[in-house]
Amino acid sequence: MKHICIGITAHVDAGKTTLSEAMLYQAGALKKLGRVDHQDAFLDTFALERARGITIFSKQAEFSLPHTEVTLLDTPGHVDFSAEMERTLQVLDCAVLVISGTDGVQAHTETLWRLLTRQGIPTFLFINKMDLDGADRNTLLQELKSRLDSGCVDFTSTDTMAEELAVCDEGLLEQYLETGMVDDSQIAQLVAERKAFPCYFGSALKLDGVDALLDGLERYLPAPQYGADFGARVFKIARDAQGNRLSYLKITGGALSVREQLSGSEDGGWQEKVSGIRIYSGEKFRTAERVESGMVCAVTGLTHTRPGMGLGAEAGALPPVLEPVLGYRVCLPEGCDAHVMLRNLRQLEEEDPQLRVVWNERLGEIHLQLMGEVQMEILTSVIAERFGVDVTFDEGSII
Repeated sequence: MKHICIGITAHVDAGKTTLSEAMLYQAGALKKLGRVDHQDAFLDTFALERARGITIFSKQAEFSLPHTEVTLLDTPGHVDFSAEMERTLQVLDCAVLVISGTDGVQAHTETLWRLLTRQGIPTFLFINKMDLDGADRNTLLQELKSRLDSGCVDFTSTDTMAEELAVCDEGLLEQYLETGMVDDSQIAQLVAERKAFPCYFGSALKLDGVDALLDGLERYLPAPQYGADFGARVFKIARDAQGNRLSYLKITGGALSVREQLSGSEDGGWQEKVSGIRIYSGEKFRTAERVESGMVCAVTGLTHTRPGMGLGAEAGALPPVLEPVLGYRVCLPEGCDAHVMLRNLRQLEEEDPQLRVVWNERLGEIHLQLMGEVQMEILTSVIAERFGVDVTFDEGSII
């Protein structure tokens, strides 16, 4: 069976997590359909996410289609957490961009599209909330073609689909004019080369159009090709409830086994042993002795890894496009040791690609560089929960 890694990405409130739930449910990985507004979504595993109804941290889930094993990565939609989403893009075989049928293409949707284009990721589109008033299919399709790419093709309309696909490639057009046919392998080639972008219209909440999307992902996504030599890309650092440091990575070549030695040239050169391999689905995980190319896992035992870092054949870090834009001074409560708090914040900086911690030696102050105020609110809650300290921030300034 082929193994593909799919990322769900969207402007906030387009229904990204709802679509993730619906895909897992329809594929048989969930027995009960969770809802963001009911605070029981399978992939919103943190209390803060459930309370606010937004995805803050990228999550992983596993499910199977008839001929394909799928790793699903749900990414944050809010612009304050877009650096977390950007790191996740580096390990995707394909993206599903969710667009609200009532809002259409928004400013952040275009930012996401540019990032997907830059990474060269084949992209499917799911136009959600089509059951609501004001969602007009023809108007939306024209907007997708004009604002994103003329290769956006309605895959729910079999009458015009073949003709629209043929127009995406000159050679294919000649063949189509002769035979009137476009086969699945040719469609898969167009999708892989980002000449065509399959569009599915529906309602994730009502499970409308979700089966068609799952079928399309299986039919029109070619199996990724991997080298024999070990390679991996780290896209996230986190800690479990016991404080164990987890390096989330995708195997991009060869395989990785427990107790294998990994090395890097950063920090003066390091060598460390993989002590455990976990494959997460929501909050739960299973352990594995070995993972193959294409799989996504969380590894314990590594202390030098950073988001964006490549290992083995992937050596070298990819520079981020999105950088923090606001600077704040951290105001500590009476009696709080600034050096202890600095060490704690360095831990959070490891886990959060859009957080920068700056120590002002002369003034003995900690300054943070952030993406926005929502990130600051979440950070305040995380510091209180994990370290038991209530911090505040000054008014801030633009970096």
